[in-house]
Amino acid sequence: MSSSPIPFPNIDPVMLDLGLIKIHWYGMMYLVAFGLAYWLAQRAAAKPGSGWTSEQVSDLLFYGFLGVILGGRLGYILFYNFGQVLQDPLYMIRIWEGGMSFHGGLIGVLIAMAVFSHKYHKTYLALGDFVAPLVPLGLAAGRIGNFINGELWGRATDVPWAMVFPSGGNIGRHPSQLYHVALEGLLLFVVIMLVRRMQPATGVVGGVFLIGYGVARFTVEFFREPDAHLGVLSLGMTMGQWLCLPMIVVGLAIVIFAVKQSKQTTYAKQAGVSK
Repeated sequence: MSSSPIPFPNIDPVMLDLGLIKIHWYGMMYLVAFGLAYWLAQRAAAKPGSGWTSEQVSDLLFYGFLGVILGGRLGYILFYNFGQVLQDPLYMIRIWEGGMSFHGGLIGVLIAMAVFSHKYHKTYLALGDFVAPLVPLGLAAGRIGNFINGELWGRATDVPWAMVFPSGGNIGRHPSQLYHVALEGLLLFVVIMLVRRMQPATGVVGGVFLIGYGVARFTVEFFREPDAHLGVLSLGMTMGQWLCLPMIVVGLAIVIFAVKQSKQTTYAKQAGVSK
Protein backbone atom coordinates (compact mmCIF):
# COMPACT_ATOMS: atom_id res chain seq x y z
CA MET A 1 0.00 0.00 0.00
CA SER A 2 1.06 3.61 -0.44
CA SER A 3 3.34 4.84 2.36
CA SER A 4 1.89 8.32 2.41
CA PRO A 5 -1.83 8.51 1.64
CA ILE A 6 -3.50 11.90 1.87
CA PRO A 7 -4.93 12.60 5.35
CA PHE A 8 -8.63 13.41 5.54
CA PRO A 9 -9.11 17.20 5.99
CA ASN A 10 -11.14 16.57 9.18
CA ILE A 11 -13.93 19.03 8.46
CA ASP A 12 -16.32 19.51 11.37
CA PRO A 13 -19.67 18.06 10.19
CA VAL A 14 -21.40 20.86 12.13
CA MET A 15 -21.27 23.95 9.95
CA LEU A 16 -22.70 26.31 12.55
CA ASP A 17 -23.39 25.71 16.23
CA LEU A 18 -26.02 28.08 17.62
CA GLY A 19 -26.42 26.28 20.90
CA LEU A 20 -29.88 24.78 20.74
CA ILE A 21 -29.67 24.59 16.95
CA LYS A 22 -26.84 23.00 14.99
CA ILE A 23 -26.59 23.42 11.24
CA HIS A 24 -24.84 20.44 9.66
CA TRP A 25 -22.95 20.53 6.37
CA TYR A 26 -24.90 17.47 5.23
CA GLY A 27 -28.21 19.28 5.65
CA MET A 28 -26.79 22.41 4.04
CA MET A 29 -25.83 20.38 0.97
CA TYR A 30 -29.47 19.35 0.59
CA LEU A 31 -30.47 23.02 0.67
CA VAL A 32 -27.83 23.74 -1.97
CA ALA A 33 -29.19 20.86 -4.07
CA PHE A 34 -32.75 22.17 -3.99
CA GLY A 35 -31.55 25.72 -4.58
CA LEU A 36 -29.73 24.64 -7.73
CA ALA A 37 -32.75 22.64 -8.89
CA TYR A 38 -35.04 25.63 -8.35
CA TRP A 39 -32.70 27.95 -10.26
CA LEU A 40 -32.37 25.58 -13.22
CA ALA A 41 -36.13 24.94 -13.29
CA GLN A 42 -36.98 28.63 -13.25
CA ARG A 43 -34.53 29.27 -16.10
CA ALA A 44 -36.13 26.52 -18.18
CA ALA A 45 -39.66 27.74 -17.36
CA ALA A 46 -38.76 31.31 -18.37
CA LYS A 47 -37.98 30.28 -21.96
CA PRO A 48 -40.67 31.22 -24.52
CA GLY A 49 -43.14 28.43 -25.12
CA SER A 50 -41.95 26.33 -22.18
CA GLY A 51 -45.50 25.73 -20.98
CA TRP A 52 -44.40 26.28 -17.39
CA THR A 53 -45.22 28.97 -14.85
CA SER A 54 -43.19 30.02 -11.84
CA GLU A 55 -45.94 28.71 -9.56
CA GLN A 56 -45.84 25.29 -11.20
CA VAL A 57 -42.08 25.13 -10.72
CA SER A 58 -42.47 25.94 -7.03
CA ASP A 59 -45.10 23.21 -6.63
CA LEU A 60 -42.94 20.71 -8.52
CA LEU A 61 -39.93 21.40 -6.31
CA PHE A 62 -42.08 21.09 -3.17
CA TYR A 63 -43.40 17.70 -4.29
CA GLY A 64 -39.88 16.69 -5.28
CA PHE A 65 -38.52 17.75 -1.89
CA LEU A 66 -41.00 15.53 -0.09
CA GLY A 67 -40.26 12.65 -2.46
CA VAL A 68 -36.50 12.91 -1.98
CA ILE A 69 -36.56 13.22 1.81
CA LEU A 70 -39.23 10.61 2.55
CA GLY A 71 -38.25 8.20 -0.21
CA GLY A 72 -34.52 8.63 0.38
CA ARG A 73 -34.75 7.91 4.09
CA LEU A 74 -37.22 5.04 3.77
CA GLY A 75 -35.18 3.58 0.93
CA TYR A 76 -32.00 3.67 2.99
CA ILE A 77 -33.75 1.96 5.90
CA LEU A 78 -35.29 -0.76 3.72
CA PHE A 79 -32.38 -1.37 1.34
CA TYR A 80 -29.40 -0.90 3.64
CA ASN A 81 -30.06 -0.58 7.37
CA PHE A 82 -33.37 -2.01 8.55
CA GLY A 83 -31.73 -3.66 11.54
CA GLN A 84 -30.58 -0.30 12.91
CA VAL A 85 -34.16 0.97 13.11
CA LEU A 86 -35.26 -2.17 14.95
CA GLN A 87 -32.61 -1.45 17.58
CA ASP A 88 -33.09 2.34 17.62
CA PRO A 89 -36.45 3.54 16.16
CA LEU A 90 -35.44 7.22 16.51
CA TYR A 91 -32.66 6.59 13.98
CA MET A 92 -35.38 6.91 11.33
CA ILE A 93 -35.63 10.68 11.84
CA ARG A 94 -31.96 11.51 12.48
CA ILE A 95 -31.31 12.42 8.86
CA TRP A 96 -28.53 14.86 9.78
CA GLU A 97 -26.35 11.89 10.70
CA GLY A 98 -26.46 10.75 7.07
CA GLY A 99 -28.18 7.72 5.62
CA MET A 100 -30.14 8.55 2.47
CA SER A 101 -30.64 6.22 -0.48
CA PHE A 102 -30.65 7.66 -3.98
CA HIS A 103 -32.77 4.79 -5.27
CA GLY A 104 -35.31 5.32 -2.50
CA GLY A 105 -35.32 9.04 -3.24
CA LEU A 106 -35.83 8.27 -6.94
CA ILE A 107 -38.88 6.16 -6.18
CA GLY A 108 -40.21 8.97 -3.98
CA VAL A 109 -39.68 11.52 -6.76
CA LEU A 110 -41.33 9.28 -9.35
CA ILE A 111 -44.41 9.02 -7.12
CA ALA A 112 -44.37 12.79 -6.54
CA MET A 113 -44.12 13.33 -10.31
CA ALA A 114 -47.17 11.12 -10.85
CA VAL A 115 -49.18 13.26 -8.42
CA PHE A 116 -47.94 16.47 -10.03
CA SER A 117 -48.59 15.14 -13.54
CA HIS A 118 -52.20 14.35 -12.65
CA LYS A 119 -52.77 17.70 -10.96
CA TYR A 120 -51.36 19.84 -13.78
CA HIS A 121 -52.24 17.55 -16.72
CA LYS A 122 -48.67 17.21 -17.94
CA THR A 123 -47.57 14.03 -19.68
CA TYR A 124 -45.29 11.90 -17.52
CA LEU A 125 -42.49 11.54 -20.09
CA ALA A 126 -42.41 15.29 -20.77
CA LEU A 127 -42.30 15.91 -17.03
CA GLY A 128 -39.38 13.51 -16.75
CA ASP A 129 -37.53 15.46 -19.43
CA PHE A 130 -38.06 18.66 -17.46
CA VAL A 131 -36.94 17.14 -14.14
CA ALA A 132 -33.88 15.20 -15.35
CA PRO A 133 -31.51 18.20 -15.77
CA LEU A 134 -32.39 19.43 -12.27
CA VAL A 135 -30.99 16.36 -10.51
CA PRO A 136 -27.25 15.79 -11.22
CA LEU A 137 -25.84 18.95 -9.62
CA GLY A 138 -27.94 18.24 -6.53
CA LEU A 139 -26.50 14.73 -6.43
CA ALA A 140 -23.02 16.24 -6.57
CA ALA A 141 -23.85 18.49 -3.61
CA GLY A 142 -25.14 15.52 -1.62
CA ARG A 143 -21.96 13.54 -2.28
CA ILE A 144 -19.88 16.48 -1.09
CA GLY A 145 -21.92 16.23 2.10
CA ASN A 146 -20.97 12.54 2.34
CA PHE A 147 -17.31 13.49 1.93
CA ILE A 148 -17.47 16.14 4.66
CA ASN A 149 -19.10 13.58 6.96
CA GLY A 150 -16.24 11.18 6.22
CA GLU A 151 -18.73 8.45 5.26
CA LEU A 152 -19.21 6.12 2.29
CA TRP A 153 -15.47 5.99 1.63
CA GLY A 154 -13.91 3.69 -0.91
CA ARG A 155 -12.02 0.45 -0.91
CA ALA A 156 -8.39 0.17 0.17
CA THR A 157 -5.97 1.28 -2.54
CA ASP A 158 -2.45 2.52 -3.17
CA VAL A 159 -3.29 5.10 -5.85
CA PRO A 160 -1.47 8.45 -5.35
CA TRP A 161 -4.70 10.18 -4.31
CA ALA A 162 -5.64 7.55 -1.70
CA MET A 163 -7.01 9.10 1.47
CA VAL A 164 -7.13 8.02 5.12
CA PHE A 165 -10.63 8.49 6.53
CA PRO A 166 -11.13 8.73 10.32
CA SER A 167 -13.61 5.85 10.41
CA GLY A 168 -11.92 3.81 7.70
CA GLY A 169 -8.84 2.59 9.54
CA ASN A 170 -5.26 3.69 9.09
CA ILE A 171 -5.08 2.76 5.40
CA GLY A 172 -5.43 4.65 2.14
CA ARG A 173 -8.81 4.42 0.45
CA HIS A 174 -10.44 5.63 -2.72
CA PRO A 175 -12.23 8.95 -2.06
CA SER A 176 -15.23 7.40 -3.80
CA GLN A 177 -17.55 10.24 -2.73
CA LEU A 178 -15.60 12.50 -5.11
CA TYR A 179 -15.91 9.92 -7.88
CA HIS A 180 -19.67 10.19 -7.39
CA VAL A 181 -19.42 13.98 -7.67
CA ALA A 182 -17.49 13.72 -10.94
CA LEU A 183 -19.52 10.99 -12.67
CA GLU A 184 -23.14 11.07 -11.47
CA GLY A 185 -22.96 14.79 -10.80
CA LEU A 186 -20.87 16.88 -13.18
CA LEU A 187 -20.44 14.49 -16.13
CA LEU A 188 -24.07 13.38 -16.10
CA PHE A 189 -25.23 17.01 -16.02
CA VAL A 190 -23.12 17.83 -19.09
CA VAL A 191 -24.40 14.76 -20.98
CA ILE A 192 -28.04 15.56 -20.21
CA MET A 193 -27.68 19.19 -21.24
CA LEU A 194 -26.04 18.15 -24.52
CA VAL A 195 -28.84 15.65 -25.22
CA ARG A 196 -31.51 18.22 -24.38
CA ARG A 197 -29.90 20.72 -26.76
CA MET A 198 -30.45 18.20 -29.58
CA GLN A 199 -34.23 18.49 -28.97
CA PRO A 200 -34.84 14.72 -29.01
CA ALA A 201 -38.17 12.91 -28.83
CA THR A 202 -40.20 13.37 -25.66
CA GLY A 203 -38.92 10.99 -23.00
CA VAL A 204 -35.36 10.66 -24.28
CA VAL A 205 -33.83 13.13 -21.82
CA GLY A 206 -35.44 11.38 -18.86
CA GLY A 207 -34.40 7.99 -20.21
CA VAL A 208 -30.81 9.15 -20.69
CA PHE A 209 -30.76 10.31 -17.07
CA LEU A 210 -31.77 6.84 -15.84
CA ILE A 211 -29.17 5.16 -18.05
CA GLY A 212 -26.46 7.68 -17.23
CA TYR A 213 -26.94 7.54 -13.49
CA GLY A 214 -27.20 3.77 -13.52
CA VAL A 215 -23.94 3.37 -15.45
CA ALA A 216 -22.11 6.02 -13.37
CA ARG A 217 -23.21 4.56 -10.03
CA PHE A 218 -22.55 0.99 -11.18
CA THR A 219 -18.99 2.04 -12.10
CA VAL A 220 -18.25 3.89 -8.86
CA GLU A 221 -19.44 0.91 -6.82
CA PHE A 222 -16.31 -0.97 -7.93
CA PHE A 223 -14.26 1.58 -5.96
CA ARG A 224 -16.61 2.12 -3.02
CA GLU A 225 -16.40 -0.02 0.11
CA PRO A 226 -19.54 -2.20 0.32
CA ASP A 227 -21.70 -1.78 3.42
CA ALA A 228 -20.15 -3.94 6.16
CA HIS A 229 -23.44 -5.64 7.05
CA LEU A 230 -24.28 -6.36 3.40
CA GLY A 231 -20.92 -6.87 1.72
CA VAL A 232 -20.79 -8.13 -1.84
CA LEU A 233 -24.00 -9.88 -2.88
CA SER A 234 -24.66 -12.52 -5.53
CA LEU A 235 -22.64 -12.44 -8.78
CA GLY A 236 -20.05 -10.31 -7.00
CA MET A 237 -22.20 -7.16 -7.14
CA THR A 238 -23.09 -4.73 -4.38
CA MET A 239 -26.58 -3.62 -3.40
CA GLY A 240 -26.02 -0.33 -5.25
CA GLN A 241 -25.13 -2.17 -8.45
CA TRP A 242 -28.17 -4.44 -8.23
CA LEU A 243 -30.42 -1.42 -7.74
CA CYS A 244 -28.86 0.28 -10.77
CA LEU A 245 -29.62 -2.54 -13.20
CA PRO A 246 -33.40 -1.87 -13.31
CA MET A 247 -32.67 1.84 -13.83
CA ILE A 248 -30.53 1.11 -16.88
CA VAL A 249 -33.09 -1.32 -18.34
CA VAL A 250 -36.03 1.05 -17.78
CA GLY A 251 -34.02 3.97 -19.17
CA LEU A 252 -33.20 2.05 -22.35
CA ALA A 253 -36.85 1.00 -22.71
CA ILE A 254 -38.01 4.62 -22.37
CA VAL A 255 -35.53 5.87 -24.98
CA ILE A 256 -36.51 3.13 -27.46
CA PHE A 257 -40.22 3.75 -26.85
CA ALA A 258 -39.81 7.53 -27.22
CA VAL A 259 -37.89 7.27 -30.49
CA LYS A 260 -40.38 4.78 -31.95
CA GLN A 261 -43.33 6.96 -30.95
CA SER A 262 -41.68 9.99 -32.52
CA LYS A 263 -41.06 8.13 -35.78
CA GLN A 264 -44.62 6.84 -35.90
CA THR A 265 -45.96 10.35 -35.35
CA THR A 266 -43.71 11.70 -38.10
CA TYR A 267 -44.79 8.98 -40.53
CA ALA A 268 -48.45 9.61 -39.72
CA LYS A 269 -48.05 13.33 -40.40
CA GLN A 270 -46.23 12.68 -43.64
CA ALA A 271 -48.93 10.23 -44.73
CA GLY A 272 -51.58 12.79 -43.96
CA VAL A 273 -49.81 15.44 -46.01
CA SER A 274 -49.34 13.09 -48.97
CA LYS A 275 -53.07 12.44 -49.13
